[in-house]
Amino acid sequence: MTASPLRRQVGRMPLRLAITLLVVIEVAPLAWLLISSLKAEDEFSSSPVWSLPRGLHWQNYVDAWTTGNMSVYFRNSLLATLPALALIIVLSVAAGFALEIMRWRGRDGVLLLFLAGVMVPLQMVLLPLFTIYFQTNLINTLWSLIITYTVFGLPLSVFLMAGYYKAIPREILEAAAIDGAGIYRTFWSVVLPTVRNAIFTVALVQFFFIWNDLLLSLTFISDDNLRTVQTGLLNFVGQYGQREWGPTFASVCMAVFPTLAIYLVLNQKVMKGLTAGSVKG
Repeated sequence: MTASPLRRQVGRMPLRLAITLLVVIEVAPLAWLLISSLKAEDEFSSSPVWSLPRGLHWQNYVDAWTTGNMSVYFRNSLLATLPALALIIVLSVAAGFALEIMRWRGRDGVLLLFLAGVMVPLQMVLLPLFTIYFQTNLINTLWSLIITYTVFGLPLSVFLMAGYYKAIPREILEAAAIDGAGIYRTFWSVVLPTVRNAIFTVALVQFFFIWNDLLLSLTFISDDNLRTVQTGLLNFVGQYGQREWGPTFASVCMAVFPTLAIYLVLNQKVMKGLTAGSVKG
């Protein structure tokens, strides 16, 4: 017996309510953050927390960008993130190809070493790293961040890329070999276009990991002119305390919403990349 449309609608109500609740839980803090960033300073003490701003006080963003040094923090984050990200992508794409597509003795053991690297907690090697960087005068330089981001980003990236390469049908590689393509031609013309979405996904995952890092930048960087966005936010709150909540909320919005927008725009490519290596063709 087929259920009536009304009964089906009633049966779906719990699911819809649950989804609505989850959306509210996710969106409400972001909405409150944005609303608070547009309030004048006196509204934080005279109005309720969830009240709308009496006017759009965009000066908070100007103050955060200039007086709060957010422009410097963004520059430092980009200078630390982009080189590390480029190294991770180039090395992981090449290493994953060598470990999964090429056949050579010991490759399984090397792949296991990369997998073991994923399991090493960052906190366990933080003190030895600090000692090494201190002795080599890399403390309070962006090089300490670039090197560490690259080293700790490689194991997971190589392991993921190896999985994506494994999903490539071997018939494609055999056809390329029959046509006379060498290993480098096969890599550039056949394999690389096939795993393009996977490379994009790995890059985005590593970008968010590096951009949102607090522990490493807080450990290796103490110079305010070299702070990244995340450590800069801590310093910003400490600088203004409770007297300048408007610029403080504006600085948090600057840190949160650009990365959120990037993910929302590129979400479909990320999903395609994540599923590319899950099923072998």
